[in-house]
Amino acid sequence: MFKILVAEDDENLNKIICLKLAQEGFSPLAAFDGEQAIKLLEGERADLVVTDIMMPGLSGYELTKQIKLLDESLPVLMITAKSGMEGMEKGFVTGADDYMSKPLNLKELILRINALLRRAKIASGKRLRFKNSELDYVALSLKIGGEAVELAPKEFYLLFLLLSNPGKIFTRLEIMQEIWGYDTDSDERAVDTHVKKLRRKIESCTDFEIATVRGIGYKGEIYE
Repeated sequence: MFKILVAEDDENLNKIICLKLAQEGFSPLAAFDGEQAIKLLEGERADLVVTDIMMPGLSGYELTKQIKLLDESLPVLMITAKSGMEGMEKGFVTGADDYMSKPLNLKELILRINALLRRAKIASGKRLRFKNSELDYVALSLKIGGEAVELAPKEFYLLFLLLSNPGKIFTRLEIMQEIWGYDTDSDERAVDTHVKKLRRKIESCTDFEIATVRGIGYKGEIYE
């Protein structure tokens, strides 16, 4: 069971979020300010943190910085009553992995949490090694036959997602949500464009391929 730390000084909202998390099968941990959140993290392992920005004492920005010092791989989802790009940009600069504005849509919150947990699971693998090729998540690099293949970041993330889940069919919408995020203005044709570019770049590789599932999306096929 995944443990989700909720740092929110509004006690009623904190309770609502924790209740929803419990209903969805998560184990919620409640903190009502940044200092309490840090103390909980020092004594107990969490799989993801949901934090408000405006809290007494330690703000969500400062909390996120400290979380990333404790564990850089721990996903952080920021929530805030603020609107506009400035707050969002500051959140991502301090290390947040995703960002939501209040009032919260709890269904969307759960979707975002699940997406972040999947990304964290993928990233924990760090490297995918095959007979004649290797993907390095940290360096965002692909080598085929010892030669580096230049990939754009989204091309790499797309390939890594498919090859980390061989045989699993991803719809175009699922890929958009995983790679582009929920707030993207791009449409699903962007996925097809990236797949087309990727296929050209990996056509010399005999270890894997991106297979089209007609009318649905794509999947990664690995050949031993």
